[in-house]
Amino acid sequence: MPRGNLFMAPAPNRSWLQALEIYRKPRVVAMLFLGFAAGLPFPLVFTTLSTWLRDVGVNRTTIGFFAWIGVTYSIKVLWSPVVDRAPLPVITRALGQRRGWMLFAQIGIVAGLFAMATTDPVQDITAMALFALLVAFASATQDIAIDAYRIEAVAAEWQGAMAGMYQSGYRIAAALVGGAGALYLADYVSWTASYLVMAASMVVGIVTVLVIREPERAVNRRTMMQEQQVIDFLERSAHLPAAWRVPAAWFIGAVICPFTEFFKRNGWWALLILVFIGIYRISDIVLANMAYPFYIDLGFTKTEIANIAKIYGVTMTIAGAVVGGMLVVRFGVMRMLLLGAVLVAVTNLLFAQLAVTGKSLAGLALVISADNFSGGLAGSAFIAYLSRLTNAAYTATQYALFSSLMTLGPKFISGFSGMYVDAFGYASFFVYAAAMGVPAILFVLYLMRRLNVDMSTVQSSAR
Repeated sequence: MPRGNLFMAPAPNRSWLQALEIYRKPRVVAMLFLGFAAGLPFPLVFTTLSTWLRDVGVNRTTIGFFAWIGVTYSIKVLWSPVVDRAPLPVITRALGQRRGWMLFAQIGIVAGLFAMATTDPVQDITAMALFALLVAFASATQDIAIDAYRIEAVAAEWQGAMAGMYQSGYRIAAALVGGAGALYLADYVSWTASYLVMAASMVVGIVTVLVIREPERAVNRRTMMQEQQVIDFLERSAHLPAAWRVPAAWFIGAVICPFTEFFKRNGWWALLILVFIGIYRISDIVLANMAYPFYIDLGFTKTEIANIAKIYGVTMTIAGAVVGGMLVVRFGVMRMLLLGAVLVAVTNLLFAQLAVTGKSLAGLALVISADNFSGGLAGSAFIAYLSRLTNAAYTATQYALFSSLMTLGPKFISGFSGMYVDAFGYASFFVYAAAMGVPAILFVLYLMRRLNVDMSTVQSSAR
């Protein structure tokens, strides 16, 4: 398999202290704040929004359909070439390609959150859905730019640590601010005040974008040869009007080349990689859509949810993300992918147990701790894996393809989660969600076996 040694080669011989030192690098630290900016909008159009909707009496089937807003994150690959290559007027010249698009997207997030804050979901559920869609679209665009920055800012061997810090910031924003903070404000003030404060909190990301430096982009010889497609097209189409040739050449370079380069580099194995990406996070993504309605229906107050599911749980997520980043640096990415897949599937069964036993603060704390730690660890390993698959010349487009595939199927399936719960109950739903993680475990084992075989073949040939 092409690039097999990238994933299965022995990890550098580093001590635990040396592995931990990576978290002191400035660009790694910056990922904490960029992760915050990426994580803040997410619960505000999903878990926190679903809590708001359920709190004011919106039915669960309608709440379930709101999960389809998440398809925006899954189809971001469609406009990722624009983010990767197209400059923004004035902003790109002042800040650079990555930082310029980050700032532009952040402005869109602020505008969308403000609009949601001033909308009554009971009186106008359609407007609420449209404004949530705006936030999701801007947030997905910001993700494209941040992912590209993260991959380009440091060497591949440090991507596990970058992912760990990114996830830490992401979870702080998603759980403590967009989760617990939003719920506290809604409980003690109002949902309108809550979302207005959330819009103002995006200043963290805006300031970070203005402070960090634009990363350098490296284009290797293989990529330069790939861009020859553009040169050949321009030569063959010299007789055509420039108004047609220039946009077509841009399309070839920005859209066609990133995908053909990935398939040429990986051969037939590329299809298996894409299938694996599409199933790895399916278990926890499907479960997440009904988690907070489950807490409400079980009888927990918004404050109890904030105290345990958000504040206490985020500590375990950060711990899982940081530990996962260290383990990737020390032991390699594939072993951590396997560990993460097993932990996610197993811990999802704890939700079914809670559904059977009923309301219990201790039970909720156990479930949230296990789920968040496993999710953080699996996330660090998976982000590092996806980052290593990209070509530096097409970072944004190729990573957007991977992350889109990661969520497209799960988000579509999760749209029916409310109907499933209404028909079969929460306990059955959580067992079903856990079972969906089994294919990911089997696929990691298969990948590890094939990669080991390929490595053995390469070593034998070398002799």
